[in-house]
Amino acid sequence: MPSYIAPLEDMMFLFNKLRNNEKYNEIEKYKEVNSELVKDILEEAAKITQNLILPLAKSGDDNPPILENGVVRTSPGFKEAYKKFIEDGWISLSCDPKYGGQGMPKTVSAFFDEMLSSTCLSFKLYSELTIGAYNCILKHGSDEIKNKYLPKMVEGKWSGTMCLTEPVCGTDLGLLKTKAEEQSDGTYKISGQKIFITSGDHDLTENIIHLVLARANGSPKGTKGISLFLVPKFIVKEDGSIGSRNGVSTGSIEDKMGIKASATCVLNFDGAVGYMIGPKNKGLNSMFTMMNLERIVVGIQGLGISEIAYQNSLSYAKERKQGKANITKSENGADNIIEHADIRRSLLNMKSIIEGERALCFWLSQQTEVSLNHNDEIAKQQASDFVSLMTPVVKSMFSDMGMEITSDAMQIHGGYGFTKDLGIEQLYRDNRITPIYEGTNSVQAADLVFRKLVNKDGDIIDKYINLIKEEIKTSEEKVQPFVKQLNYYLEILTKFTNWIKEKIKDSKDDASAACNDYLKVLGFVAMAHAWIKVLEASFRDYENNKNFYEDKIQTANFYFNRVLPRVESHFKTATTGSKYIMDYKFN
Repeated sequence: MPSYIAPLEDMMFLFNKLRNNEKYNEIEKYKEVNSELVKDILEEAAKITQNLILPLAKSGDDNPPILENGVVRTSPGFKEAYKKFIEDGWISLSCDPKYGGQGMPKTVSAFFDEMLSSTCLSFKLYSELTIGAYNCILKHGSDEIKNKYLPKMVEGKWSGTMCLTEPVCGTDLGLLKTKAEEQSDGTYKISGQKIFITSGDHDLTENIIHLVLARANGSPKGTKGISLFLVPKFIVKEDGSIGSRNGVSTGSIEDKMGIKASATCVLNFDGAVGYMIGPKNKGLNSMFTMMNLERIVVGIQGLGISEIAYQNSLSYAKERKQGKANITKSENGADNIIEHADIRRSLLNMKSIIEGERALCFWLSQQTEVSLNHNDEIAKQQASDFVSLMTPVVKSMFSDMGMEITSDAMQIHGGYGFTKDLGIEQLYRDNRITPIYEGTNSVQAADLVFRKLVNKDGDIIDKYINLIKEEIKTSEEKVQPFVKQLNYYLEILTKFTNWIKEKIKDSKDDASAACNDYLKVLGFVAMAHAWIKVLEASFRDYENNKNFYEDKIQTANFYFNRVLPRVESHFKTATTGSKYIMDYKFN
């Protein structure tokens, strides 16, 4: 089983030194969320994830949930762990106090999301979709619905799901077949089948609140005719108690490559009672409240799995002896593999990407809070635009880098990494879903290029590039060598952006073929911008913690010299166009 120590020092560094967003600091309700409180929360989070959740990863992988007489039974130990998890209030961490939540900002809850992802992604998924459903109901549900369902969801006694995918429609939701027939009492009868439903059924909670996309009778075809419905596993009575079983049943549990302890279900809706959430035929708009936040969380999943893969790779490299380095450290026999240049390169590649991602995620968490909670509408809109721009980047970049990092972790462990003994191959398998679910990474890249660069609020990518230029303009002298490098790659991003905008107008194939490369370029530049913020704090406070800040500076050196130059390759590859792709004749 892999070991794990939550990176609390790095998390607290970000919270203490990079919480410098003026608009974020103006949010009144978070002014009492100070360093001491956050440190206490994260230390307790580290304890429960390291001691209670981590051991579930291997046992859950070895003993997946089973469907027995129509009942889904979760992996051994999950019920006991979940009971402790909700007793300690972890699901309520970022929820509204009005419904029993603790009201912590995403700048804090994102760190906890990372810890959970590092220790057992399968366990995390049982509560993660609950938070997603909570966010959707909170924004689009009626007061009656919110008062009836949210307190139990925040408490963790009831869980939630997101039911979109069907056998005939995944990305293309316009093909959706699930029907909703309106009843005389204003409820709907939901009929259809949903597949790949994460935490679709289980024995951890008293009730499961499904958010289901369906087409109401009389609605138009395509995505314009989709509505969103709340469909409980058990009907909830007027007094809030649980009543009879609804018309929802589990057809099967998927047998998956990874996240095996997560019950991914086929759900059958047979005239199930449902309640419309939000306006009729506007279901996709409502569901995207859940999906967009979920996409950022999927990126954090990739970050979390990368962190535990790196920690175990570093530990193994310090102990495993193989071959002799150019400058041998041992008088006889082999050297520890960490002395070999290529192993060190691989470890620094992991470390520099992980720490850049964490810093970028912290910046995005601040922007998210401003977009949701600031009093000034202009500030909210600008932050919302930046969140919209960076959501596909974080989802895709972090999950793709997670594949690279877990693959490199297996390589460092050699044959032992390929066996189940050390648990490294499980990290690779568990992460493999992250580039696929919540919209595949290719869909994210297309969304970025065709929808997010420019929208009704203007040229968002231009605003983002100008934001970076303005912020790095005032960097202190010691940071200037890094700023110079970033400016060089910012120019490439600008050229690439202009090329993309032109191709969108006159050659959609060229733009489509370049989408993934463009997303990577924006992602590497965004991480470099985050690294500049880290460097400014590191040089400014260097004397207070020399070892920590020297480590940051050296890691940044690797990122700027060995990772950021990937930008140039992606740019050159993409701008060759699509001719040799579209003209090729497949047999």
